[in-house]
Amino acid sequence: MAKDAIEPAEGEEHQRIDSTFRNGSITAIGVVVGFSLGFLSHWAALPGEWMPSDLASVALITLGLALQVKALADLLLVSSLQLKRYNRSIRVFMAGLIMVSLGVVLAVFADLLGFGGIVLQT
Repeated sequence: MAKDAIEPAEGEEHQRIDSTFRNGSITAIGVVVGFSLGFLSHWAALPGEWMPSDLASVALITLGLALQVKALADLLLVSSLQLKRYNRSIRVFMAGLIMVSLGVVLAVFADLLGFGGIVLQT
């Protein structure tokens, strides 16, 4: 984190970040949440049968999305200008991003190995 993004304060628990810095984070997280939701809705609309590997992928993606939305909601609060709360929101978002990524990777490899059940019908 850049030093100029942190406003000096009396104590460590009272350190604040600049609102412009937080607004950039909100924008970036909002874009990622939009892409994640778009991927999940597109994938769910594909025809075919669901297999257990698909359900595991969807569970990971859905839980990751829930964490991403939670982080976005937390960053929209004025209290997220406190450094401690901002950092916690970013950690929650990163955990969600990792879970969504793992779900997508699992879905891709399950499909490549023939375990995925959703197949485009032509």
